[in-house]
Amino acid sequence: MSATVFGSQVKRREDPRFITGRGRYTDDVQLPGMLYAAILRSPHAHARIASIDTSKAAQLPGVVRVYTGADLQDRMGTIPTAWLPPESDIKTVAHPALAVDTVRYVGDGVAMVVATDRYTARDALDQIHVRYEVLQAVAEQELAMAPGAPQLHADAPNNIAFHWKVGNATDEVFAQAEVVVRHRIRQQRLVPNPMEPRASAAQYDPSTGELTVWVTSQNPHIHRFILSGVLGVPEHKLRVVATDVGGGFGAKIAVYPDEALVGFAARDLGRPVKWTEDRREHFLATTHGRDQVEDIELAGTRDGTLTAIRVKALANMGAYLSTAAPGVPTILFGLIVPGPYQIPYAGADVYGVFTNTTPTDAYRGAGRPEATYLLERMVDLFAREIGMDPVEVRRKNLIPKDAFPYHNAMGLEYDSGDYHRALNRALEMAGYADFRARQQQLRAAGRYVGVGCTTYVEICGLGPSQVAGAVGFQGGLWESSTVRVHPSGKVTVFTGASPHGQGEETTFAQIVASKLHIPVEDIEVIHGDTARIAMGWGTYGSRTTPVGGSALAVATDRVIEKAKKIAAHMLEVSEADVEFVDGSFQAKGAPQRRASFQDVTLQAYLAWNLPAGVEPGLEASAFYDPANFTYSFGTHLCMVEVDAETGDVTIDRYIAVDDCGRVINPMIAEGQVHGGIVQGIGQALYEGAVYDDQAQLLTGTWMDYAMPKARFFPNFETAFTETPSPHNPLGVKGIGETGTIAATPTVVNAVLDALAPFGVREIPMPLTPQRVWQAIQNGREAE
Repeated sequence: MSATVFGSQVKRREDPRFITGRGRYTDDVQLPGMLYAAILRSPHAHARIASIDTSKAAQLPGVVRVYTGADLQDRMGTIPTAWLPPESDIKTVAHPALAVDTVRYVGDGVAMVVATDRYTARDALDQIHVRYEVLQAVAEQELAMAPGAPQLHADAPNNIAFHWKVGNATDEVFAQAEVVVRHRIRQQRLVPNPMEPRASAAQYDPSTGELTVWVTSQNPHIHRFILSGVLGVPEHKLRVVATDVGGGFGAKIAVYPDEALVGFAARDLGRPVKWTEDRREHFLATTHGRDQVEDIELAGTRDGTLTAIRVKALANMGAYLSTAAPGVPTILFGLIVPGPYQIPYAGADVYGVFTNTTPTDAYRGAGRPEATYLLERMVDLFAREIGMDPVEVRRKNLIPKDAFPYHNAMGLEYDSGDYHRALNRALEMAGYADFRARQQQLRAAGRYVGVGCTTYVEICGLGPSQVAGAVGFQGGLWESSTVRVHPSGKVTVFTGASPHGQGEETTFAQIVASKLHIPVEDIEVIHGDTARIAMGWGTYGSRTTPVGGSALAVATDRVIEKAKKIAAHMLEVSEADVEFVDGSFQAKGAPQRRASFQDVTLQAYLAWNLPAGVEPGLEASAFYDPANFTYSFGTHLCMVEVDAETGDVTIDRYIAVDDCGRVINPMIAEGQVHGGIVQGIGQALYEGAVYDDQAQLLTGTWMDYAMPKARFFPNFETAFTETPSPHNPLGVKGIGETGTIAATPTVVNAVLDALAPFGVREIPMPLTPQRVWQAIQNGREAE
């Protein structure tokens, strides 16, 4: 097997079991004597629980137990948050698994029924009588901070969860600027919608005191670590298994009350218990994303040079702080605000605010899309203010290739980049100059076409651990891997990462195959089971390949190092005189003296004649802690046409040029970009969670919450440039979130470019036909 397998379009090895219905998801777990849980959720956004009567539910045939918050108050811990940004005065309010005296959002858990089947459990919920004393509720973060607003938590005055600031931009910098553009942006709330909803199953073994929890998780070891504290089960007695996971998009990072409740009930009742949410429950109880109000200032000169940017952001955190939530609008958002540009002054002032809404947390991109959107919208507004082509403003301010490693105004060190190459490639693919000429002709004919551009950089490959600690993440960000070579030369890889759709069962096999020169088919990748793999920190923040893949590469190199010692002994030459070429160990200068990798592997296990000091067997482990984040980048362009009579937006072309360092599998990388683009366009044109003034979710089903569909899009035109990262042994960067980060501002910029003849400066997302049509009418009336 040639090393060129790295970089080849190997078909995804995991797909056959999925497309033939042989995937095994959490809801597929069936155990003898299994019970089923259902959770009664509050219909009110804010209310005191005056009383709960569970007697009728408990008497229903098939009901085994009914739990309330009062039953659990002294028997299990509260749900913690795991990211505490420093110097933010963060308020880590108590989050009980079931509400005890107050519910704080529609969907807050009030009681749990455990029954012999899921239908009885659901029916029993209707027999629970709860008397609520309804309180005033607040859904908007600005209103929640206002004097006299309803207070969610006594220990969080004015509903402020935290206040975090960073940067060097001062009032003086803006006062002296030649041009300052000021603008307010609302980035709407989104609901992550993976194909598989959340689920959890648990089994307790009283003979050993061991509790096994199956859960839809992006990070099984983090689940084990947190659940251990919540449930009071020692980590060595708690096993967490993430079977096949049908997508996550960040919503399966968090540790939820439901998962802890299932584990508690299984141990308490001594029988297996399973809970699976339905889609309506998912809309109410699974974390949402985005939801920021931002006031931005961008300063520069009339020749197009950008000199300063600062933002005041109000981040809606919902009713409680979810697992990673505080890090999203602070570290992952604030530090990347200057983007790919040489902006010497920058600042971010972020308030996290409690409201009577579903808690928010990471959603694909997690902070980076929010930062990119405000920056790229502001660049377009700045270009319009000075009468310059927005592409040329970007070109003028992009960090040049020879400036790397580059320190941005927030203190981040960008590892490598060739931003102008990506921009030029995208413009060439799009035929940008020709489009601009054609645009004028079409406008004269009454057709409104536009082009939008985004140049972005993202912080990804989350690590290193020292930085994680410095920014308040309550864990490490290294990754683990074990490479076990069997006597026949087949290989099993164990990784602490937890892929759930990204394709690492294929790409990780490609990494090992390229190093060992063996077929990809001879390599098995194991993940997601804390009883089988070493501690690892999971999959999020586009870190799996840069960090987990690097751990795998290091472990594989260690296997080769040991095999080389054995081969030298077999060939009766010094280790320094052995080289590994095309799957065989051979003596330098005498290639006829060789031993295949399989021959050496067999001898490692037979141990008939090993060199002194070498132990039998052939496997190696690595714990890789990266030296820095990685920084993927690229340029996206979109061409649209707007129907001025209906407000309909048609996407004619979408071009994406991304750079994620060395590309392991172009087909998988392209698939990740495609999916990301669709989700980014979803925010731009279709999606949005809406609450009324009583904090009732009005978009709680797919009848009300629009999801993008394949027929909405043209064929995406994609390309990659490769600028290796110097910080990891593979030279790779993340790719899973690039499309989502870039697509939203690209499409919005394109629509607003099309509407420039009407003087339209801004339309709140999503840009629905009604909103676009209304903006056109307002523009016509203003003429």
